Amino acid sequence: MGILERFTDIIKANINDLLDKAEDPAKMIDQYLRDLTENLAEVKRETAGVMAEEARTRRMVEDNEVEVKKYDDLARKALAAGNEGDARTFLGKKQQLEGKSASLKATYDAAHENAQKMRQMHDKLVGDIENLNGRREMIKAKVAVAKTQEKVNGFASSADKAAGAMNAFDRMERKADQMLDQANAMSELNQKPVDEAAALEAKYAASGASASVDAELEKLKKDMGL
Repeated sequence: MGILERFTDIIKANINDLLDKAEDPAKMIDQYLRDLTENLAEVKRETAGVMAEEARTRRMVEDNEVEVKKYDDLARKALAAGNEGDARTFLGKKQQLEGKSASLKATYDAAHENAQKMRQMHDKLVGDIENLNGRREMIKAKVAVAKTQEKVNGFASSADKAAGAMNAFDRMERKADQMLDQANAMSELNQKPVDEAAALEAKYAASGASASVDAELEKLKKDMGL
């Protein structure tokens, strides 16, 4: 049956292959479980149909056996009543039913085998889904930790950049200090040498001017009678 082969492929699906191709395992595991749940619903319907076919063929075998026994009993009763012709008729019917028995049994055996396969696949799929549901939270937790680790790594990179910026600022500050020291040195070198004699001349010139002002003040006070 094609349906059996198709669902066998479903059961053999490998989740690891799917996750290897997934960009986001947390999302893909949810999608995978949704797909499996949908497949389970289809498998359940097909399994129910195959099991119903098994039950129908089993009833046909059982009903045929009942008919065989019935005509055997009728043949015995007819023979006991001295009706050999009737007994012969009943035995002919019995043989006809016994001829169908092998065919009906073969049909039932095939239906029974199909039902067993479908039930095994159904139970396997149910077990796989339960197992994956249990693993889903673990996988999601791993993905969450991995994403957090990526953020931490990003912040660590930012911290490294900040440290680099601090080092650059230190270098610029040292360079600025060096430039300032050099500018001060150039300013000092550009100043003219001090003429000590000229400085002393200015000192004494200022002293003479002060004495002249004092004399003028005394003269003014006498003129005013002060």
